[in-house]
Amino acid sequence: MTILFIRYKKSKNILEGGEQGSQKNYNVLSQLVGESNITTYYVHDENRKKSVLDYAKGVFYFPFNYYFGLTPKRVKEIVRLAQSFDVVFIDRSVFGIIAKKLKQANYRGKVISFFHNVEVPYFEAKLGNKPGKSILLRCIDHNDRYACQYSDKTIALNSRDDNELFARYGKKADVLIPVAFKDKYQRERYTEEMTRHQSLCLFLGAYFPPNNEGIVWFVKNVLPHVNIRMKVVGKGMARLKAEEPALKDIEVVSDAPDLLPHFEEADIMILPIFKGSGMKVKTCESLMYGKNIIATDEAFVGYEVDYDKVGGKCNTADEFIARIKDFEKNPRPRFNAYSRQMFLEKYSEESVVKKFREVLFD
Repeated sequence: MTILFIRYKKSKNILEGGEQGSQKNYNVLSQLVGESNITTYYVHDENRKKSVLDYAKGVFYFPFNYYFGLTPKRVKEIVRLAQSFDVVFIDRSVFGIIAKKLKQANYRGKVISFFHNVEVPYFEAKLGNKPGKSILLRCIDHNDRYACQYSDKTIALNSRDDNELFARYGKKADVLIPVAFKDKYQRERYTEEMTRHQSLCLFLGAYFPPNNEGIVWFVKNVLPHVNIRMKVVGKGMARLKAEEPALKDIEVVSDAPDLLPHFEEADIMILPIFKGSGMKVKTCESLMYGKNIIATDEAFVGYEVDYDKVGGKCNTADEFIARIKDFEKNPRPRFNAYSRQMFLEKYSEESVVKKFREVLFD
């Protein structure tokens, strides 16, 4: 079996959340059919500098339902290339127009579309009040619809997204496959140290409206009432510190090339996210590294875990304060063996191979 893998971008540095999910998809497909049988088509290449004309083309084609980076010419090229492959795996549903054009061209292979989110609510949160929002949302909405309508198989992350797809487009995904990671934290021994009296609490997340709103809310409403050290790590977060006076005394690390040291030194992961779609990659990473996690409903969406064993589920300032103070009074191991166990059983690449096999070969 050969696969044409349509991917959003070739990253030159740190993989962001969505691209980490794309890499997982690629890794698992490689296990199933062999890497030599997969050809990747990148819609964007970060190693190539974009010109003003590139941006102008992107804006021009939005009203015609070509998401940024796609043009009629490029989609025709993809359709032509696809004829030599058994499967076209469209890694983002915002490229649903590819599925439509493939079927209109009588492509006889299998078309699979992967929903990293239901994209309309995701982009509504991301775009805020930016000009041209309605045009972009229309383009995104049409592409999600095309992905549902013209794909042979669709994959969503969780039941919430599945229900949202049905409510919007009248069709549920064919299979649910949660966020998963290649295990990067195998050790012969893990630390046996307990959480410190003054816990180091880590927020992990890139500069993005729901992340920004969540951490600023936490710093203003929770931090003054607890005895912790706070650290924020994420791509572009130095910008948020410059913009937001509440963060002036908070340690912020932008564009960290290696997250491992930050995870290992943290006592608790703090994930105060209140808006979004899909699943939070940062939650999966925290499970992988065996962390204590205190997070909101939104940060835990799609994760089937015992919240008390992981750390705690909190949605109000009082709940966060009480849970953090409980850690202060009753120290726990800094390495949470239950979190690690849940990752290995449910959210590692190995745990999702069977579901991908069903999508490919059924």
